[in-house]
Amino acid sequence: MTQTARLYGGSLYDLAAEEKLDGRIMEQMNEIRQIFWENPEYVKLLGEPAIPEKERLQMIEEAFGTQAERYLVNFLKLLCERKILREFPGCCDEFEKRYNAAHNIAQAVVTSAVPLSDKQMNALREKLEKISGKQIHLIQKTDPSVLGGLRVELEGRQLDGTVQSRISGISKKLNEIIV
Repeated sequence: MTQTARLYGGSLYDLAAEEKLDGRIMEQMNEIRQIFWENPEYVKLLGEPAIPEKERLQMIEEAFGTQAERYLVNFLKLLCERKILREFPGCCDEFEKRYNAAHNIAQAVVTSAVPLSDKQMNALREKLEKISGKQIHLIQKTDPSVLGGLRVELEGRQLDGTVQSRISGISKKLNEIIV
């Protein structure tokens, strides 16, 4: 994430929190981020210097003006005017980081060989909330190379309970005994 994204995303968060719109704006930012990801040509068009700035700003207004909070629409216009709309995903990351810190939320990524059921996800979430003392937002990933078990990344720590990890541990111990 660039310094620009940190600065702009952080400033928008400060304003949104002051206006008590931080949760709503975060949801909308994530929706717009998804729209931009699914429509890269649209983002390219918004950055096209051959299109007059006034028209590009009008495109943002037409697309989001009645759908998103005014602060967010104006934020998008500001990024467009300053020719830094490509920084929007980083701004979203910084906004979410500050939101999570302010609301005692931690994001955890769980990787398993197969998708976990809702019941398993809820049980894991509860366990991680007890460990961390925070509300946990779980992101699930699948990786067949895991073989079995789970690998969880939480606040920079990795909790590895995969079969692959256990086999590596046994192999290491055997090598120590043999040497």
